[in-house]
Amino acid sequence: MKHQIVVLGAGYTGANAAARLARRLHPADTEITLVNADPEFVERVRLHQLAAGQDLKPRALTDLFAGTGVRVRLARVTAVDVEARSVAVVDGDGPGEIAYDTLVYALGSAVADHGVPGVAEHAHDIAGKQSALRLRERLGDLAAGGTVLVVGGGLTSIEAVTEIAESRPDLEVALAARGGLGDWLSEKARSHLRDTFDRLGITVHEHTDIARVEATGAVTAGGSTIPAQVTVWTAGFAVHPVAAATALQVSATGQIVVDDTMRSVSHPDVYAVGDAALASGASGTPLRMSCASGVPSAYLAADAIAARLTGRRLPENKIGYTGQCISLGRHDAVVQWVTPDDQPKPSALTGRTAARVKEIVCRSAAWSVTQQATTWARRRHTIPAEESLATTA
Repeated sequence: MKHQIVVLGAGYTGANAAARLARRLHPADTEITLVNADPEFVERVRLHQLAAGQDLKPRALTDLFAGTGVRVRLARVTAVDVEARSVAVVDGDGPGEIAYDTLVYALGSAVADHGVPGVAEHAHDIAGKQSALRLRERLGDLAAGGTVLVVGGGLTSIEAVTEIAESRPDLEVALAARGGLGDWLSEKARSHLRDTFDRLGITVHEHTDIARVEATGAVTAGGSTIPAQVTVWTAGFAVHPVAAATALQVSATGQIVVDDTMRSVSHPDVYAVGDAALASGASGTPLRMSCASGVPSAYLAADAIAARLTGRRLPENKIGYTGQCISLGRHDAVVQWVTPDDQPKPSALTGRTAARVKEIVCRSAAWSVTQQATTWARRRHTIPAEESLATTA
């Protein structure tokens, strides 16, 4: 019988893991099923663009993986039974189950409200395609002079607030950050960031904790109110709750605890990648939730699975960082160079050059999925069955 590999989630990590597994393993011996609720591959790093009114290129998963041997199952994951090695799903035909021999858990993350009252009722987010589309519609309803508040101080917050301010210069746009604006960046990057915010007319509320979100704005921990017709909550991410409801060893954040090959430390037939995993890079420091971490973790997990199934040498964990790319609208950006353990260096790219680099990075993230899938779809039919489980890279 074929070895059943099930990949949960078709974001950057899940789609890359499935495509790479198809390259590494022979279809005569393995069957790969990719489970995802949305029929399209979503470029999450561009959702702030979608929310600001730009259209993204649609990529149907069935088209993307056509001819690769990967079976796409459009369904929502409701539970995982790691003892029975089965996944409970709901699709158009109702509830069902998918059995696995090896599971790749890549369900990613959603917005985290941190228990702040009113976030669920009154705030928008850009953590998913549907929520980004809802924000897009709401922003489209705002008349000139309307007020928008983005809450959060990280990369997602900065990209969202600058994209909105650039696309709608007729609005009053503000950012509320718990710390200082870009306070983790180098001096050069921080200076450019402040100049950009001034150019776009963005009001910044630094060192501001939001205690409550209301329909007409946000209330700070100090009791003052920041008025806003639209509040966008971008203050961090929380992982999908499915893993925490299983017997898998998870962290306090609900992330699956994995070893240096992205393999669960409690259940060796389960691998976790991307935001869903509590993993370390080559330096031993924890990986942050990001596409920059997710794609290499997907490669590592796929290579480790293939190595264990074929008796080959396990890959080394070489995951490290080179830079943080922050778009500031369509023609401006900051590329902060960092050490492999994600600490900022003094050097940074800014302006149009940085924007071009950022665009290359975004395109590369999507290209990594499409290139692996389409290239392998052309090659796989020429691989002789005698090669058994493994193929060349």
